[in-house]
Amino acid sequence: MSLFLIFDVGNTRLKWAAVDSTKQPSDQQKKLWDYSGSINTQSLKSVEHRIELSDYISKTLPKPDAIGFSCVAGKEAIDQLQSLFPQWEDIQWKQLSGDSTFDGMRTLYQDPSRLGSDRWSAIIGARSLSKVNTLIINAGTATTIDLLGANGVHYGGWILPGLELMHKSLETNTAQLPLAVRNSSLQGFGTATNEAIIGGCDAAQIGAIQYAFNLAKQMNLPIEKIWLDGGNAKTLMDQIQKANLLSTQKIEVSEGLVLRGVWAWLLKNI
Repeated sequence: MSLFLIFDVGNTRLKWAAVDSTKQPSDQQKKLWDYSGSINTQSLKSVEHRIELSDYISKTLPKPDAIGFSCVAGKEAIDQLQSLFPQWEDIQWKQLSGDSTFDGMRTLYQDPSRLGSDRWSAIIGARSLSKVNTLIINAGTATTIDLLGANGVHYGGWILPGLELMHKSLETNTAQLPLAVRNSSLQGFGTATNEAIIGGCDAAQIGAIQYAFNLAKQMNLPIEKIWLDGGNAKTLMDQIQKANLLSTQKIEVSEGLVLRGVWAWLLKNI
């Protein structure tokens, strides 16, 4: 039995997971990963934290057969990541990039090397779960929305600020707007500044998803599935359900689409 170690190095969080060869990326069981965790990506910059992370993972897991990763945090973060396990120097590291090929899929991006590896990984991950016209929403530091056809073609997508970036931008660039705090009872139009900010930013995110849904239909690619991932996925799902704008039967929160995509790609490249 083989064991694979997978990393998703984002701008905010570094996530990892281990999975054995008895499982497949198409599996949808709740407990998919044999082992997983996450830390702040900035921790990679500290030698002490890297040693702690390396020690923690290597003492928890048996030696993996291969390590795959996606990184959007820059070359320095890649170098720091690949320095983690000197005791496993014979293990092959495989990096998935925006221009990495995957059987049965292609992107219409003008320059695939400029496509974020996290977006491409999530698209591959979504493809392993469903082979229908799909929107892939990654609601993290930025919110990305990508359209994947049942034919395996990625038709492109959008990048917009994530919820926290929207909130912070209003606080930073206006004289009288505070940093908003989410109120779980919020619904409809805001009748106070805090509610107006939270509701407005939610509306911008949901509106973009609704627009993408409508645009795909105009392109004769009616959406049959929406995969929602990222740190703000559950918040967005809650607000989508309250707004009752999209068919929630088509939407599913799936944690770890990027990890799943790296795993699917790794299996074809070892």
